[in-house]
Amino acid sequence: MLLKDLRLEGRSKDVLSTTLFFAGLVVLIMGFAFGPDTDKLRTAAAGVLWCALAFASVLASGRAWAGEQESGALESLLLYPASHEWLYLGKAAANAGLMLVLGAVTAALTSIFFDVQYASLGLLALTVTLGVLGLSLVTTFYAAITVNLRAKEALLPVLSFPIIIPVMIGAVKSTALLTGDLNPGDYWAWTRLLLGFDLVTLLVATFAFPHAVES
Repeated sequence: MLLKDLRLEGRSKDVLSTTLFFAGLVVLIMGFAFGPDTDKLRTAAAGVLWCALAFASVLASGRAWAGEQESGALESLLLYPASHEWLYLGKAAANAGLMLVLGAVTAALTSIFFDVQYASLGLLALTVTLGVLGLSLVTTFYAAITVNLRAKEALLPVLSFPIIIPVMIGAVKSTALLTGDLNPGDYWAWTRLLLGFDLVTLLVATFAFPHAVES
């Protein structure tokens, strides 16, 4: 599933181009909204970055499952003689891979438009990895549940956003520390929150996925 989704995306670049355009537009609009005040821009940079990634994650996960549903392949995948857990993990991994690319580009755009410099690119990469993994695990799970519903575009963010609040808090706080005075103790505290959320969500969503799609 992981290789199939990445191969299809490599050919069409449908999801990646759409989410890149959307995230870049969010960063650009928010940059204009906060005005020319450099201090205000730097303060808002972390929040804008993760708002763009959160909305893009919902869009990417929705499109990933919608493609299977529109082609009539979803039912076949669910009937395939393999554990449904692997279907979820493959989809989540593919979405996380695309989101990592998007996260790198969006972080660069945020640095340019909001005039911020990151204290450590390595720590930024760790924060983005843990953050987009948490977003992808949640949005992929709820996208699978809502894919056959008529109002899936409205239900997916309504269901996902309350669950990703810990990810957003931890990611924004960690990124804000990297754009200002880096306090290692505070940074690692927020990073542990992200790691803990990712592990708990991975276990819970993987266990619940077969029951959710069969109900």
